[in-house]
Amino acid sequence: MTSRGPTGGPGTLRSLGPAAVMLAAAITALAALVAFWMQADTQVFGGLCAASLLLAGIGLVCWARHAMPDELATDEREDLASTAAERAELAATLASGGESISRRRLLIGAVVTVTSAYAALGLSLLRSLAPEPDPVLRHTAWQGSARVVNAAGRPVRPDDLKVGGVMTVYPENHLGDARAQTLLIRVRAGDLRLPAGRDSWAVDGTVAYSKVCTHAGCPVGLFQEEEHLLLCPCHQSTFDVLSGAQPTSGPAARPLPQLPLAVDGDGYLVAQSDYDTPIGPGFWNMTAGGSR
Repeated sequence: MTSRGPTGGPGTLRSLGPAAVMLAAAITALAALVAFWMQADTQVFGGLCAASLLLAGIGLVCWARHAMPDELATDEREDLASTAAERAELAATLASGGESISRRRLLIGAVVTVTSAYAALGLSLLRSLAPEPDPVLRHTAWQGSARVVNAAGRPVRPDDLKVGGVMTVYPENHLGDARAQTLLIRVRAGDLRLPAGRDSWAVDGTVAYSKVCTHAGCPVGLFQEEEHLLLCPCHQSTFDVLSGAQPTSGPAARPLPQLPLAVDGDGYLVAQSDYDTPIGPGFWNMTAGGSR
């Protein structure tokens, strides 16, 4: 006769370990869910997810090694008929609902709990994929025919800058706009090597690039005239002014957006349109009214 032991008693006690580990995995997953919605650091969120999965794996291994039957007990076949005392004891146990939680119910409950926590976490991650960023974040205050003004609000002419000069400018009526802040730089027109299609974006060697670094959003404000490089002081990303502000070193992987320039009838610099690409490192994390 083969026996696998009762559902209560020592078997249930052996199941408490795996169930406790699975419960810890569920709690850790819920902590990751809270960290996600609280916009905690990515390292914190990732660490909690990894810890939860590790605990769940340990719980399943413990279940398989210690809580599940792993041996067979063989004995001589006995009379299968129950005695009156055994039948009375069984009837009393069934009537009272049992004296202990079964091993199966305990472990299944633990698995359902941790699975529910993972389902909630997964749904939250899917929810974060929508909606798409507000279209307003793809644009700045620079529009066609917007005059270029300096920090004092005065319109700028091409001759206001000498070769090698640099100036922070804004669109007229948007003085101080962090998302529209632009570097106006003048070089020798013959030195420019702008990407195809941008030949008409510079005026007498004057080019304009977004001042918001494409790595971490810091203001790019240092110009090395001899090398024609723009330098971001935060993480030392450098951009080649002559070739459309392409990154040459540092962590920035995207060029600074360029502002197409023109001259209006009064001889002042104006924008032909907005920047050619969205500004900054992750414009979807910006608010509509300011910088990151």
